[in-house]
Amino acid sequence: MTESEKQQQKLAALGMLSAGIAHEIQNPLNFVINFSKMSDKLLKDLKEIINDVADTLDPDDAADIQDIADDLSTNMQKIQEHGERAISIIQGILLISRGNEGEHLPTDIPHLIHEYVWLSYHAKRANDKSFNVSIIEDYQADMPKLMVIPQDLSRAVLNVMNNAAYSVKERTVQEEEKKNPDYKPEIKVSAIYEGGKLTIKITDNGTGIPEEVQKKLFHENITTKPVGQGTGLGMQITHDIIVNAHKGEIKIDTKVGEGTTVTFVIPVESVK
Repeated sequence: MTESEKQQQKLAALGMLSAGIAHEIQNPLNFVINFSKMSDKLLKDLKEIINDVADTLDPDDAADIQDIADDLSTNMQKIQEHGERAISIIQGILLISRGNEGEHLPTDIPHLIHEYVWLSYHAKRANDKSFNVSIIEDYQADMPKLMVIPQDLSRAVLNVMNNAAYSVKERTVQEEEKKNPDYKPEIKVSAIYEGGKLTIKITDNGTGIPEEVQKKLFHENITTKPVGQGTGLGMQITHDIIVNAHKGEIKIDTKVGEGTTVTFVIPVESVK
């Protein structure tokens, strides 16, 4: 078995493990959301009681109690909002993990891209609290569901996003060393479906890709990351997903010191 095959087996096993973990996390998250909703209802009842007895309370005390109740209501809404977002991500992971290998399924492309763009961001933030970047998303509003292999396409998006995040972080460090306050790390993500083709673009204003790396990008286990931060398989796998599995093409426009745009162009059928 080649090293590449071993790495792909490890990735498959990791996918199964991730699906299991996601399933286990979903249950306590449901409790968090449900109890936050119950607490929010109790707070509304409490506010009504406060209003009923407001005349018997010291005005300053009444105002303080009302402010605290309002803050708690806001906190409950934030818990619900982020809990429901976490549930949405988990459901996407479970849906993708249940898909048969190589099976094309009707897929909400903007939703899939959005979730994996932010999964990449939060994973980077979890490992590096200093990491930050502006992410600008532009998805076709009326895009129909498209027949793609969701578990594969999500991995391709994640691979490119991870590279973009790494690249803008590296340039951030370089610009800080130059004492350049004008650099603002940025990643733009867009998707459009027209003429029977899905076009996904991920653009960063990071370090760019050196010419010698570009030549080997899809054909060798090559990585520009330090030891332990990359396997060198990311773009090989991405090429296999887009070109071989989806019969599409990958375009790369890059300039060292300015950034990179990776474009997927995939012929795909829509779901009526």
